[in-house]
Amino acid sequence: MMRTRPLKVALLGCGVVGSEVARIMTTHADDLAARIGAPVELAGVAVRRPSRVREGIPADLVTTDATALVKRGDIDVVVEVIGGIEPARTLITTAFEHGASVVSANKALLAQDGAALHAAAEDHGKDLYYEAAVAGAIPLIRPLRESLAGDKVNRVLGIVNGTTNFILDKMDNTGAGYQEALDEATALGYAEADPTADVEGFDAAAKAAILAGIAFHTRVRLDDVYREGMTEVTAADFRSAKEMGCTIKLLAICERAADGGSVTARVHPAMIPLTHPLASVRGAYNAVFVESDAAGQLMFYGPGAGGSPTASAVLGDLVAVCRNRLNGATGPGESAYAALPVSPMGEVVTRYHISLDVADKPGVLAQVATVFAEHGVSIDTVRQQGKDGEASLVVVTHRASDASLTGTVEALRKLDTVRGVASIMRVEGE
Repeated sequence: MMRTRPLKVALLGCGVVGSEVARIMTTHADDLAARIGAPVELAGVAVRRPSRVREGIPADLVTTDATALVKRGDIDVVVEVIGGIEPARTLITTAFEHGASVVSANKALLAQDGAALHAAAEDHGKDLYYEAAVAGAIPLIRPLRESLAGDKVNRVLGIVNGTTNFILDKMDNTGAGYQEALDEATALGYAEADPTADVEGFDAAAKAAILAGIAFHTRVRLDDVYREGMTEVTAADFRSAKEMGCTIKLLAICERAADGGSVTARVHPAMIPLTHPLASVRGAYNAVFVESDAAGQLMFYGPGAGGSPTASAVLGDLVAVCRNRLNGATGPGESAYAALPVSPMGEVVTRYHISLDVADKPGVLAQVATVFAEHGVSIDTVRQQGKDGEASLVVVTHRASDASLTGTVEALRKLDTVRGVASIMRVEGE
């Protein structure tokens, strides 16, 4: 039997995502009520600019006083889609204090203060759900913390930013330079006027922190994630990648150490073989590859951003939280029992592709190989091309630690025969 008293929802933010949440709540009201077991009612919408016309939202629901809205006491669920750290953090904790559960899409806040928010939710017996914080419409958070809860996840490898994937895909397919591809992404609306959060990896790093925390039952903060942007990736890098049968993606990589005693989380450009499933992810799409003991290899793919896809994830959480509310229960909270240490980037082991500008004369290759050997870095392949006294030397290593590779490069720069290090890129997915 359906309960007649509606569950009341407060919406914080009514931009691209928030307006879609409100629209779907209105147009699919009957379906949502049937799935939940009670009607849901939009009880208030907090915005910064109340004068703006918002189609389908009654003017009497709009307020600029978000604090008063979450303090009302009759609100069952607060949906937070304003982003940023403050006032979102204070509004969410205030919502818990006044009896509401929370659905959020705020990756930056969760990556920075997820532990404190989970603790506040638990203290007040409320839910904190955030499927929309990572990879838009792709169901990823819930499979990791529920469907794979009985398994041991060893690695999460993914493309979690659509803007950067669009840019790199454009460079790969057309031979365009970084700036040309960025300009097109901006013109098409994929990149913001200030694309720093995307192209410098901040957005992906926040998502990596969230994914690592859930996958490894360990608190991983944004500060724990190694981050390297993609602004230095060149058309020459893509040519080198193609010669190796690879392409280049900006990857978020979360790994459990082989001995199980620590974890790492990192974001950086990397070459991946064309045979890897992530290599075929095109345009602004996202995809995440999960490797676990029992389930093996799983891949989650779909649109990772945009109003409708993100709103879909928000509404999925809203339905789950409302069902919990009706049943007097709460869903999964934070699971950080493992409390594994997060290893620094220097301890990460992977393969490397290094391009050097060198003098075109006898003995150069022997000198370079000696430096690699002295630092314990084994060489897999070497390719050399020379003309008019100058040459390029491309070295691909076997697996080596980041620290040992850094020492190798520092020593190479001191050789008189090495004119410069053109590029260094990690090789993943093998």
